[in-house]
Amino acid sequence: MTVVVQAGNLRQVYRIRRGIFREPAQLQAVGGVSFAIEAGKTLAVVGESGCGKSTLARMVSLIEKPTGGTLTLDGSDAVNTPAADRRRLRQAVQLVFQNPYGSLNPRKKVSALLEDPLAINTSLGKAERRERALAMLAQVGLRPEYANRYPHMFSGGQRQRIAIARALMLNPKLLVADEPVSALDVSIQAQVLNLLSDLQDEFKLAYLFISHDLAVVKYIAHEVLVMYLGHVMEQGPKEKIFARPCHPYTQALLASTPGVGPRNVRRIVLKGELPTPLDPPSGCVFSSRCPYAVDRCRAERPLPVPVDGRIAACHFAGQFLESGFPEVRAPDNVSLSG
Repeated sequence: MTVVVQAGNLRQVYRIRRGIFREPAQLQAVGGVSFAIEAGKTLAVVGESGCGKSTLARMVSLIEKPTGGTLTLDGSDAVNTPAADRRRLRQAVQLVFQNPYGSLNPRKKVSALLEDPLAINTSLGKAERRERALAMLAQVGLRPEYANRYPHMFSGGQRQRIAIARALMLNPKLLVADEPVSALDVSIQAQVLNLLSDLQDEFKLAYLFISHDLAVVKYIAHEVLVMYLGHVMEQGPKEKIFARPCHPYTQALLASTPGVGPRNVRRIVLKGELPTPLDPPSGCVFSSRCPYAVDRCRAERPLPVPVDGRIAACHFAGQFLESGFPEVRAPDNVSLSG
């Protein structure tokens, strides 16, 4: 299968001004993420708000240039892209945003919304653009007469279908979907997810799917990447991660979603707030909230290592996978060797 996008140690660091007489602070939003997405496959990125999911999406969709690492899109270097290839690469990756009420121009009819990408990026005539727009409306399950209506005349689910149709007008290879169903009712979510699945099968699309809803991720993803404070905690096939997580943070996320988490491990209760990325914990970035953290965790940052067909950034991932998570509620109540 063809690899559509490949990232290697991708990083994003922002300089934050702190006043005239102080040096700018360094905020590491993404601290070294690697992955590959094949045609027809979905990589879901999950984690709490502030973990770097949307920053990663902006880098992959070429909105922001990464400060470090490599990014290959459709076989071309997407970090140091020559001007001649920039337009082609930007056509190869398209976005579907979270809020269908804010992502469509309320002053334009649906036909104009769908035809504009073709008018800007191709030499097609007006009749051809109209024909393609009507065909794409049918592809996403909307009637041709909808082309002459304005966005405010549609429901949220219909608007998101229009947004998906617009994203597909340039025949992209990769679709970056940032919380595409979180603003919709549950029944409508299922319809839109089924549509995305059908479109992926038909067009062999690669999806980078950003979500905090693990029930949605379990339905649509092929692989899962769990992020915390800009770092990868666990990454691998959906079946392995949902069945037997080997990182405490992954287990805590699964336990927080009723009906999704595995039943063969204990529930982990996280305490405290997400640390600020301006001053992350030393050692493992999850150590300040992990109920199993020991001195080694606070002093030494674990590197992602292979564990049972996935990778995990935890000193005790293999032990957790083998024996399960012990029943503890405070960091000092457990003594782990390693």
